[in-house]
Amino acid sequence: MSQAHPHTHQHVHPEHDESDGLVEILDLDAEVLAEHTAFITAWLPLQDDPRQVVDLGCGTGAGTFALLDRFPEAYVTAVDASAGHLRRLRAKACARGLEERVRTVQADLDDTAWPDLGTPDLVWASASLHHLAHPERALGAVRELLAPGGVFAVVELAGFPRFLPEGAPEGRPGLEERCHAVVEHLQREHMPHRGADWGPMLTAAGFTVEGRRTIPVNIEPTGTRTDAVGPYALAGLRRIRGAVAAALSPEDLTALDHLLDTTGPHSILRRDDLLVRTERTVWAARRT
Repeated sequence: MSQAHPHTHQHVHPEHDESDGLVEILDLDAEVLAEHTAFITAWLPLQDDPRQVVDLGCGTGAGTFALLDRFPEAYVTAVDASAGHLRRLRAKACARGLEERVRTVQADLDDTAWPDLGTPDLVWASASLHHLAHPERALGAVRELLAPGGVFAVVELAGFPRFLPEGAPEGRPGLEERCHAVVEHLQREHMPHRGADWGPMLTAAGFTVEGRRTIPVNIEPTGTRTDAVGPYALAGLRRIRGAVAAALSPEDLTALDHLLDTTGPHSILRRDDLLVRTERTVWAARRT
């Protein structure tokens, strides 16, 4: 149950696998999208700053550390199915002097019984609920553990970001979109809740939805955090290649491999025109 926002998750993407650069992707994702995550934490309709927070599907800590930064009096319980991700998160917390404010819990949120997660004022779930086989059961569990008046924030990314400008790469324009089309086809088969509108499901679970907002992510080549964009694109496209290789034409696969060849002249790391484009949607629901 990892948080990160690359979305070829369990079956076609990195979220439940600790190999093939997944931790790198999660860390780069946190860095590149940090400003957008901070914007979301500031937007949440909280009556008071939360003291107890739960991050469900925390990955390596993108949401956890954004929440700790936003709410300096808060303590975060970070929950994930991956022991490796939790070790990484714990190491980051220690390096930042935040270990006293973070508790890590390994748990599968599809289990019928969850471990004790306390009585949080805020529960955060970013890019994690769509992995669940029974998300409605998890929504009910969140409502039961939240303090009265507490807020549940559900954040989803509209697919893994696009990095190449229109017309790229030279000779195979549209390659990135064709790769994503394959990924999305596989996701529809394996993750039926991918792209779901969580508003009606939150209402059905007994929450009052108090806000929904879609936030565009559009980082231009001259924008901030561009140092991490090249490695982020490289790591993400490497993961995507493993899912789409069999479905691509030989010409597309060759063009993709040229982008991923860090020693070659067409390496994605040599490009100075990379973008980061996607969008995030956040639902804020209250336990009333």
